[in-house]
Amino acid sequence: MNRLLTPSEFRDHRMALGLTAAGLADALLLGTGGGRTVRRWESGESAINGPVTVAMRFLVAAHLGGAK
Repeated sequence: MNRLLTPSEFRDHRMALGLTAAGLADALLLGTGGGRTVRRWESGESAINGPVTVAMRFLVAAHLGGAK
């Protein structure tokens, strides 16, 4: 899978992790205003880049792996 996440995929991943926008921002170490950045990615207002896509896929895989 070598493509960037769409805004809806990004939101679905966040929800699967059980995190709020602010909670995901903390997990991604986005700092002050990070929740707003997450909401911009989810709305399509800002582009979701490669490193964020990789981080989200890693977090979801780790979360699913931990649930086994």
